Amino acid sequence: MPFFRSDHYVSMGSGDGLPGPTDAWITLAGLARETRRIRLGTLMTAGTFRLPGVLAIQVAQVAQVDRMSGGRIELSLGAGWFEEEHTAYGIPFPKEKFGRLEEQLAIVTGLWKTEVGKTFGYEGEFYRLTDSPALPKPAQDGIPVLIGGHGASRTPRLAARYADEFNVPFASLEESELQFGRVRAAAEAAGRAADDLVYSNALVVCVGKDDAEVARRAVAIGRGVDELKANGLAGSPAEVVDKLGRYAAIGSSRVYLQVLDLDDLDHLELISAQVQGRLG
Repeated sequence: MPFFRSDHYVSMGSGDGLPGPTDAWITLAGLARETRRIRLGTLMTAGTFRLPGVLAIQVAQVAQVDRMSGGRIELSLGAGWFEEEHTAYGIPFPKEKFGRLEEQLAIVTGLWKTEVGKTFGYEGEFYRLTDSPALPKPAQDGIPVLIGGHGASRTPRLAARYADEFNVPFASLEESELQFGRVRAAAEAAGRAADDLVYSNALVVCVGKDDAEVARRAVAIGRGVDELKANGLAGSPAEVVDKLGRYAAIGSSRVYLQVLDLDDLDHLELISAQVQGRLG
């Protein structure tokens, strides 16, 4: 079972924003030392927050996350999109983010794949690396790379080239099926078997024993029940299990549940006992 957390520095909801942000990779480092089995990662690491060479070190560092976890890290990398959190903390927010993401993926994966004793170089439009020792190496032979999004052409092409997993975030069954098809086609066009990739979804979850409990939980997270049922996982445990089955039928073999009310432990217990417990 994976635990993936978002990579944001500013709250997108109402309220005072307390307790404030934590850095995703520092948090994962702590979890790596306190857990033994779960896979750890982000949805998504913002490419604008970190230089690619530094990110490769953070994720693979002998004294840091992948070796801390004994090889349980997965890297999800996205272009970054939330301008307000960049201006709030003095982080540059470049206009051309997708081109930077493509170079970042080439650099991070290239650094990890470089043999010990050899150096890595890269000459791109946005980044240049010269004679990098490409150290340290991760504990895993290859850290799984996750790419996601809704883009119709460039995103599927990047996934076909670099991804072990492709994720469609917060989308309906119809939208997810369409995007999975684009990625499968891009993989085959690149000479790669479409089934080489894992296909997944990220969905907000809002489960209740009855309609009243579902409605109460939806209000607590500032969402509407009908909208959550259309683009998320909302309803009784039986309804949510049925919806998960429909995502599985279009090829989704992994679903990340976004739990927005972290104080509602009864919600987590209900999901564990009556949703997870009914899945094969």
